[in-house]
Amino acid sequence: MKIVLNWVLAWLAAITPALAQEGRGDVVYVPTPQIVVEEMLRMAKVGPNDYIIDLGSGDGRIVITAAKKFGARGFGVDLDPDLLKMSREAARKEGVADRAMFYERNLFETDLSAATVITSYLLPEMNLKLRPKIFALRPGTRVVAHDYHMDEWYPDEEKTMIVPEKEVGDPGKSYVYLWIVPARVAGKWQSQLALRGKPAPYEFELRQTFQKIDGTARVGSQTVKLQGGRLSGEQISFTLTARVDGAMLRHNFRGRARSGAIEGTVTIGEGAKQYQVPWSAKQTVFGEMQTSGLAPLPLAAR
Repeated sequence: MKIVLNWVLAWLAAITPALAQEGRGDVVYVPTPQIVVEEMLRMAKVGPNDYIIDLGSGDGRIVITAAKKFGARGFGVDLDPDLLKMSREAARKEGVADRAMFYERNLFETDLSAATVITSYLLPEMNLKLRPKIFALRPGTRVVAHDYHMDEWYPDEEKTMIVPEKEVGDPGKSYVYLWIVPARVAGKWQSQLALRGKPAPYEFELRQTFQKIDGTARVGSQTVKLQGGRLSGEQISFTLTARVDGAMLRHNFRGRARSGAIEGTVTIGEGAKQYQVPWSAKQTVFGEMQTSGLAPLPLAAR
């Protein structure tokens, strides 16, 4: 079957150049090199439980590869009937037509709610137009793009690849960017920790810019700053240093944020004297995630 896959990919590579620069709608079609396709899917940790939606699917290679090599299912959208016909035929020949579908749709009007993974090879201005739809998806949804990022929304992971056959964009190089849709945690939170058997109230005011968080915590009569705050989907982490029983102790908070609640643990202290206690928090005031305020990535990284 691998020989067949290689033959189909070779066939796609041979017949797409004539179509590659035409496209339909807002998208100019340029195929993503197969080596980049596979790296995109690996970075997104695509597996059999994933549902992938490819925006501007072209010859269908991303969805077909996700189904064939990674066991996923999903669909691609495009506005070019010739490319859609080619994609469906390739999926049929690969034996994945039941798991790799292709539809003639405008990518901005496509319902993305079923996706666990979104893939794209779109220009920056199109990525920015898509950003609000992406932020509305379930926290933890992975978004992986070839070559072009999302300006102030820094990727959670990125990789530069040497691709000698690539002739467009930055010839010979490909950039792969991965984002994980963050939970919304901006606002005020209340919690109570059991420290050495005694209840201690901890109140947090969190500010959020994409997956980055900062803010303050009220611990007894102290107000301290949070450090190293970050979200990865629903996973939240930050640290603070506050006085406990007369000693300044480091607190490492780790938890899962969903539906206005956090469940996790706090590791207090360092070295042999550190200990861990359960942590739960309830959101009392809901704030807004900021989508500006960070410097855009430099032009060299676009």
